[in-house]
Amino acid sequence: MKTALLLPATLFVFFGFMPHFQNTTPTFADIEPILEDRCTMCHSGSRAPKQLRLTSFVELMKGSEDGPVVVGGKPGQSELMDRIKGISEPRMPLNGPPWLRDEEIALIEQWIDAGAPDAGKAAAAKTSQTEISTMKSEFVTFEDVEPILGIRCMKCHNTKGLMGPAPEGYLLNNYENALDSRDRARIVPGNPDASELIRRIRGQALPRMPFDGPPYLDSAETELLEKWIVQGARDKVGKAARIPVGARVKLHGMLSGRWTLDGLDLMRGGRERIDKNPQIGDYVEVRGRVTNDRTVLVERIRRR
Repeated sequence: MKTALLLPATLFVFFGFMPHFQNTTPTFADIEPILEDRCTMCHSGSRAPKQLRLTSFVELMKGSEDGPVVVGGKPGQSELMDRIKGISEPRMPLNGPPWLRDEEIALIEQWIDAGAPDAGKAAAAKTSQTEISTMKSEFVTFEDVEPILGIRCMKCHNTKGLMGPAPEGYLLNNYENALDSRDRARIVPGNPDASELIRRIRGQALPRMPFDGPPYLDSAETELLEKWIVQGARDKVGKAARIPVGARVKLHGMLSGRWTLDGLDLMRGGRERIDKNPQIGDYVEVRGRVTNDRTVLVERIRRR
């Protein structure tokens, strides 16, 4: 009799069915890592779209300006599910594809279906990773500027943006792509004036970005991005980016001196090409390369 009673349990263990004997109801603690990894880059802080913040259980259940996005026990009536499945547009996360994996979507759906339970006291006492990073770090890191790029820039500078492929192939959906200098350097760590990204945001280079402005980035957002670059365009853990020595740059702006662009000193190499007789006060294009001291060695200047 004992063998007969034990045999089914043994078979369940063998075939991996033992979880059915345990409480497998997911809580917010189970889905929180997914939200932190794929959603909070935009949905955090005062600039969160429609004030939908996904940094805590309380904020998620509060919903957006349009109302709740999670209806406990009813995943089919939860806007969060419609967005991550692509039933409602734009599909989320905005920097997809890749979208959430099938198993991640299934876990969130299971959580809502179970009534969207909280994770208990541990989650309530937890401080968000963004808050921890801000409190501990003496530098501005990519984690601090990522929400700005996510909300205002990534809608176009993504693999499948609002206008199709990212303009000029420049992606802003993660740190590595933002600093990618294989085509050309849009960010020169330590020198925001030589960084095309900043010059576009300021409006020194045209068209001004974001392309859907105005409104453009406000002064606080612009200053934060400038400070991030001044401090070395650090990644999320605070490591400064390498200087892309030799990388191409293409800068637009006003020729404010014979060899200055909006106050940015340019380096002459003696073999630079000058086209269309640019004069001080003209809007010009400067092409060159990044030097080891973060300046621009001019290869060509032409009036636009």
